[in-house]
Amino acid sequence: MAASTGKARSLFRVYQELILLRLTLLVAATSFTGYWLGGGSLGDWRRLLGAVLGTALLSGGANAFNQRIEWRQDLLMDRTRNRPLPSGRMSRAHAWLAAALMSLAGTLLLLLWTNLLTTVLGLLALFVYLFAYTPMKRVSTLNTLVGAVSGALPPMMGWAAASGEISLGAWILAAILFFWQIPHFLALAWLYREDYERGGFLMLPQRDPDGRLTAQVALLYTLPLLPLGISLSLAGVEGRLFGFLSLPLGLFFLYRAWQLFREPGRQAARRMFLASVMVLPLLLILMILDAKRPGL
Repeated sequence: MAASTGKARSLFRVYQELILLRLTLLVAATSFTGYWLGGGSLGDWRRLLGAVLGTALLSGGANAFNQRIEWRQDLLMDRTRNRPLPSGRMSRAHAWLAAALMSLAGTLLLLLWTNLLTTVLGLLALFVYLFAYTPMKRVSTLNTLVGAVSGALPPMMGWAAASGEISLGAWILAAILFFWQIPHFLALAWLYREDYERGGFLMLPQRDPDGRLTAQVALLYTLPLLPLGISLSLAGVEGRLFGFLSLPLGLFFLYRAWQLFREPGRQAARRMFLASVMVLPLLLILMILDAKRPGL
């Protein structure tokens, strides 16, 4: 009994790593935020579960497919060599099957429990991630922009699941996710620039020895977060409280980007990365708490 329990826990840990659980949960949280802001009801459990769990399964499937495709590159990188496939804890066939089943289950949940629009957006996010972003990582530094498109779609999926349409609020919400991702991933790419080079991935910091261009791009993409946060309130999606509190969060993120711009280096990149992982969850929580929901 103890042995079987230990095996189950070990398999669960392997799957946590395969689907990048923390990232998948964050993606699911953005989908729920879109669902809530789009007027979705907590009582409509099938639609809610379809939107959030369906998005999470597609995200997990995409991450699993990505690790199966890139297992050789992961083996060369310190940050990823202990993942399930390069470490030998999961076979490549197992990863293929898990990725396919999660993607299929996510698609069916979206189709059966939400609507066609949400399903199309989910499949678009999966397609962009696997067939544009993943191969582009080896050939162009623009891969970060393409990956950000895929990451911006989950909140739009939640909105579409709740309302059956993509209105102004959904576009603003997706734009916030898009612009947040660029400085977030540039900071990560800076911190692991040698690792990415060993893996054969082409990231902007590798083509920018002094870091000036990377810092400029990070600063440039952080700036729109200030008006975008306020615009959610101006569009009637959020109350005044969100518009007021989103400003200092955006300014803090901007300040970290400015520090990187002023003195490019690992310490500043780490600070900007930590700021990014703090700012987004706080913004999502504030959005949920101060949402001006349709009909309420």
